[in-house]
Amino acid sequence: MNLTNDPWIPVVWENGKADKVSLLDAFQKGDQIRDLAVRPHERIALMRLLICIAQAALDGPKDRADWLSCRARLPQTAANYLAKWKHSFELFGDGQRFLQTANVKPAKDGGALDGSLPSKLDLTLATGNNTTLFDNAGGSDRVFSSDTIALLLLSFQNFSPGGLISDVKWHDITMGRNSNHSPCIVKAMLHTYLKRFSLVDTVHANILARDHIKMLGYQWGKPIWEKMPDGPEDSEAIANASCSYLGRLIPMSRAVRLSPDGRSLVMGAAIIYDPEWREVAATVVVRHHNDKSERTFLNASLAKSVWREAHSIAVLATAANQMPGGPLALASLDENKGTDVWCGALVANKAKLLDAVESVFHIPGSMFTNEGRRLYQQGVEQAEYWGRKINRAVSTCHRELHDELDKAELHKRGNLVKQKASSHYWTAIEQKVPLLLALVKDPAPLFPGEATKENWSGTQWGKALARAAREAYELACPHTTPRQLKAYALGLNALFKPVETEAEKPTEETEE
Repeated sequence: MNLTNDPWIPVVWENGKADKVSLLDAFQKGDQIRDLAVRPHERIALMRLLICIAQAALDGPKDRADWLSCRARLPQTAANYLAKWKHSFELFGDGQRFLQTANVKPAKDGGALDGSLPSKLDLTLATGNNTTLFDNAGGSDRVFSSDTIALLLLSFQNFSPGGLISDVKWHDITMGRNSNHSPCIVKAMLHTYLKRFSLVDTVHANILARDHIKMLGYQWGKPIWEKMPDGPEDSEAIANASCSYLGRLIPMSRAVRLSPDGRSLVMGAAIIYDPEWREVAATVVVRHHNDKSERTFLNASLAKSVWREAHSIAVLATAANQMPGGPLALASLDENKGTDVWCGALVANKAKLLDAVESVFHIPGSMFTNEGRRLYQQGVEQAEYWGRKINRAVSTCHRELHDELDKAELHKRGNLVKQKASSHYWTAIEQKVPLLLALVKDPAPLFPGEATKENWSGTQWGKALARAAREAYELACPHTTPRQLKAYALGLNALFKPVETEAEKPTEETEE
C-alpha cells in the first residue's frame, strides 16, 4: 500500500458523503472535500502531515506575500512533490517505509518480531495502559485493514504517551524500556487550527511563512522521510527530525516495524523530542501562582470547555518562541477579520490516556484586540463567579437539611451533587456564548446611560448567567416539603446575595 495514491484518509465530501481519499486526492480534490472525518488526535496528526507536505512542496512560502499567492499553485505543486517522494510513503515492502525503521528488532535474540499486535497503535482500544471500559474486545486478536493501520501509525507517532515500552535494538543499539511522550501529547497540549470551507483551504490557512519560522529562531529543516534517521547515532538526521520545523511536524517517537501481513509488529523507543519546543499550533500562556510566573502550554481540561480559554488563544504571537499567544497561523489573518477555529487534544495522566476533547467555535475580529480579549475574559470570569456561587448555595441548602456535603466523610457524595448542578449550568451557558461575543463586538450594553464601569448583570449575557444558575440550583436542591422549602430559600438567598469583593478578585491562574 502506498499512501500517496491508495485511499486511507477518512473525509466528508461537499455533498455530505463519507469516503476515504489518498494524499494525492486530498490536495488535487481538496476543493470538493468539506472536512476530515476522524477522531481529534487523528485530525491533529493528519493536519500536521498535510501541512508538512504542503510546505515541503512549496519550499515555503517565503513571506506573507508569497503565502497569499501560493494557494492557487498548491494542489499541483503538492502532487508533483508526492510523485517525487512516492517511494517513501510505502506502508510495507523491503524499501523505505512510512514512519517505520528498517533496522529495529527485539533486544532479546530470536526472531524479527516480538509478537506485539497492531492494536497497540490504536490509542482508544483496551491495550497496554488503556482499560476495557469502552472496549470489551481487549486482549482478542484483531485484524486491521492497511488503510486503518496507516492512520493508526501516523496518530501513534504523534500521540504515544511515555512510560514502559518493549526493549528493542535500533541499529544494534539497545533503546531501553523507558519512553518519553510524543510531542503532541505533552502536558495535554491544546492544538488549534484555523478552519475553512474546504480541506485544501484549511491546509493553506495553517501553513507558515519561512520568515515567521526564522523569527522564532528555528531551522526550516526537512520532512523526516527526506532525511530518515538510520539509527540513534545518526546525529544529523536526528537533529533535523527533532530540532527543525518540518522535521518535527511528523515525529518518529517510536521505532516501529510492521510484519509483511500487518498482523504483528516490533516497537520500541526512538527519537526524543524536547517537551518545551514551541509547537506552532499550541497556545502559550503565562500562569501566575504563589507569586511566581511561568510560561506553559494551554492544556485541555476534561472539566473546562475550550471556549472559556478563547481569549488566550486569540493572542497574536509574532516574536520569540515562548512569547504568549495562540497558534502562529493567526498572524496571517487580515486585520479585524474573524475566523473559525478547531481545537482539540488528547488528555493523559502520565502514561494513562483519559479522553480526547475537541471544539469548534468562531473568534470575531474584535477578539484580536487587547480590549476585546479583556471584555471576553471578564465575561468568562462572570460565568465562573456564578459557578462558584452555585456550589456555595447548594452547600447552604443541604446544610440546613443536615446533609453536610462539605464534610470530609461526605466528600464524594457532595461532589456528585454539586457536579450535577455544575454540569447543567455550564451546558446551558455554552449555548449562550454568542451573547458574550456580541458584547465583545459591541460593548455599548455594558455601559447603560452615563455609566463608566461595566454593568454585566444588566446585559443579556449577565441575565442568561443568572437564569442558568437558578435552574442548576433548583436541580440540585429539593423543594417539596416545608422543611425543604425553608432550606431551599436559604440557599437561594445565598445564590443571589451580592458579593462585591469576590467579583473583583483575580482568578488563581490568569494569563497576560
